Amino acid sequence: MPADERLPPLSVPTDEPPDPARELDADDAVALLSRGDLSVEGRLIDASNGTLLCEVGADGVTALCVYKPVRGERPLWDFPDGTLAGREYAAYLTSEATGWNLVPPTVLRDGPYGPGMVQFWIHVDQTVDVEMMVRSGDPQLRPMAVLDAVINNADRKGVHLLPTPAGDVYGCDHGLTFHAETKLRTVLWAWRGDPFTAEEAAVVAALECDLEPGGRLRLALAPHLTERELDAAHRRAWVLAQTGLFPEPSGDWPAVPWPPF
Repeated sequence: MPADERLPPLSVPTDEPPDPARELDADDAVALLSRGDLSVEGRLIDASNGTLLCEVGADGVTALCVYKPVRGERPLWDFPDGTLAGREYAAYLTSEATGWNLVPPTVLRDGPYGPGMVQFWIHVDQTVDVEMMVRSGDPQLRPMAVLDAVINNADRKGVHLLPTPAGDVYGCDHGLTFHAETKLRTVLWAWRGDPFTAEEAAVVAALECDLEPGGRLRLALAPHLTERELDAAHRRAWVLAQTGLFPEPSGDWPAVPWPPF
């Protein structure tokens, strides 16, 4: 997004206006994001890439959402292929394949500034101490750690964890994912080396099958990732399924992002 596109800067909204979209099921949420009219409210000033807060509306239903146009992405030397928007969408598809719904409804679509990623805005429960959740090893974060291990998340900061008033925890900002080399960098190391639960092991085994050549998830990810990245994702899932353990830091890459929260 060109610098001369004058948009009002916004801090993160803290109010919680009535939002009929919260009652939508997953399919309806995706439909609203996909075909609703997008109107830009302003630009989120804390984001490193062009990130716009929008309202999306269709058939009398409106919701807030985040729109990240591809033209607003800053080139990254270590992620030269594809787009960050495509990687965010790939992370959403992988989250959906787990059945854990860890990433807010996300679509790729055209918008006021061209193609980009559009994702539901999550109203965060401001009373939840995310740093304490992370440091105490809150078991509610275990599924997110599994997802990050599979998608090779290189930037899981505390600020990317979104606890809701309903008690759910979502994750956002998944542009730095699916690299073919091991780049797992996260604040979620509380379970390193620990065995998976039966449910976690079953999810990882299912992902490994879905990421095989010809697998349903692999076919869905293919337009957004390189073949080498797809092979690496399958290999990571295979290793996790074989060991049945949360990964350890590799030692070849900083284990924790900075700043962590």
